[in-house]
Amino acid sequence: MNNVNEKLLRILDSTPEIKRILISSKSINIKRHQIRKFLSDMLVATFDTNPEIPPLEWVLTRDTIRVFRNILSLRSEGLANYSLLAHVNDLLHKDGSKDVPIPSAGFLEELDHLFKGVVGKTGIYDDKIPAYSKYKGQKAAKLRSAELSKMARSANKIIGRYPCGLENGAVQRRSANKQRILKYFGATELEWEKWAWQVRHIIRDADILGGLIQLTDDDYRAVKLAREYGIPFGITPYYLSLMDYEAGGKRDTAVRAQVIPTLPYVKTLRKFKESHEVFMDFMLEQDTSPIEGITRRYPMIAILKPVMTCPQICVYCQRNWEIEDVYSSDAALPKEKLDRAIQWIDNTPEINEILITGGDPFLLSNQKIENLLYRLSKIKHLERIRIGTRTPVTLPQRITDSLVRTINQFHSPGKIEIMIVTHFEHPYEITPQALDGVQKFRRCGMDVYNQLVYTFYNSRKFEAVALRQKLRLIGVTPYYTFNTKGKEETDDFRVPIARLLQEQKEEARLLPGTVRTDEIVFNVPRLGKNYLRATQHHDVISILPDGRRVYEFHPWEKKLSLVDTFIYTDVSIYDYLQRLKAAGENINDYKTIWYYY
Repeated sequence: MNNVNEKLLRILDSTPEIKRILISSKSINIKRHQIRKFLSDMLVATFDTNPEIPPLEWVLTRDTIRVFRNILSLRSEGLANYSLLAHVNDLLHKDGSKDVPIPSAGFLEELDHLFKGVVGKTGIYDDKIPAYSKYKGQKAAKLRSAELSKMARSANKIIGRYPCGLENGAVQRRSANKQRILKYFGATELEWEKWAWQVRHIIRDADILGGLIQLTDDDYRAVKLAREYGIPFGITPYYLSLMDYEAGGKRDTAVRAQVIPTLPYVKTLRKFKESHEVFMDFMLEQDTSPIEGITRRYPMIAILKPVMTCPQICVYCQRNWEIEDVYSSDAALPKEKLDRAIQWIDNTPEINEILITGGDPFLLSNQKIENLLYRLSKIKHLERIRIGTRTPVTLPQRITDSLVRTINQFHSPGKIEIMIVTHFEHPYEITPQALDGVQKFRRCGMDVYNQLVYTFYNSRKFEAVALRQKLRLIGVTPYYTFNTKGKEETDDFRVPIARLLQEQKEEARLLPGTVRTDEIVFNVPRLGKNYLRATQHHDVISILPDGRRVYEFHPWEKKLSLVDTFIYTDVSIYDYLQRLKAAGENINDYKTIWYYY
């Protein structure tokens, strides 16, 4: 504890006034009042051009003060069920009368950056003023242009680290992989191009998987246990061909992570399945389903789920609690329930858009898809039908000419729009086959959009930028970037909210507006999407002893209806940076992450 006290006192040296207040013997309430007054005075000084705070540093000071004041509020402490102020005070004045939790390295890092931020000492800016700011006219323009070119070259150097599946080397590797898989199954090239063959040969067994690609011991055991515990698992032969044969490589890390579960994931899911106290429906879909097969969180759009399985199961799936096995006989919504769901849509004229998802609706036959679209297209108040599918990524063989013709007959500009929404998560997933599938829809006038799930495995500097650039080139529009759901079993995937904000403002911002079209969102259980870019929609209300920030998310309809907020505990920024470091990243490149809230 003495070591912690010493570290804490060194951190407080950056803010002598707060240090003086905290080490005094006054009551916690007086200390709270005094720190608040100090913060208020600093805020006023910031807007009155404090000469001690460098240019632009005042923005960070303003934001950090706002966060610190919020953390100090009694309301925030009540919502978080924890007082950071009381914890720090107990650490400084420990008398042995009570057990004080020892803070983590992540907690101390958060405090260090918080205290430096409120006095304008973040140290993230260079002292050197850009040369172009000293001039006017063409000379200033040329210097500015040179600076922008330098910025672009630096970004492109990093972007070039991330392989794309369209590159010749990747195409050749995948061709060799395909031959190896075909030989294993005793199949032909012609069979490979049949989506029904792909579905019949979905890899679900650890031994078969281990015979086709190298697996780490943990990967093998995780897949083995997933099958033993009844946790859905499956990889299409096509998607398997996207993985490099060798385990532990760098190119296909994100691809493998999509479908090969980790041991913590499998063990946590088993615990949940065996527990009657833990409910796995993180998004509380059961609370937003007025009828089976329908989910509704917004006034004018609803979700229709005609089938609850996919040809390939994503590890981070938000519906893993209700997804059946890939070969489940009862995954499709029974006819009578589907009829009632469609009737509900017909009887709800306020709904003008339907998202058909699941599961993956492209697992249905062309005839069933045609029948479904025909019935929906006859509902007069529907203007748009979205189809959510990952088959362009995991099973592009499904995107046949006949399927596209089946869907396109219901796409009627000016009357009803059909659009495809998919999930590309990494540029290594983009292949000539995926491009061909996308272009089949585009040639018929149907748009294809992408929803990126932002995870640890695609969150390195400019990694999402590399994906957006390639998506636009193959005809896919970036649409949403989702923060990984805050479910315990997906802890290995989760990324701090601060990293999403940093990525948007420091990396995506370098792209032309036509490419950075996606919106970063957090899906609030029961309530729906919270737009992370808008700071008025969420607040940091605490920092826990283990270094995790606690957020209060406001519902989208907060100005329209009296709806409660949602409290969310994020993953630790410090722990995230340590994982990046272990993966070979220079964490100094991410140093501004602490000042995104």
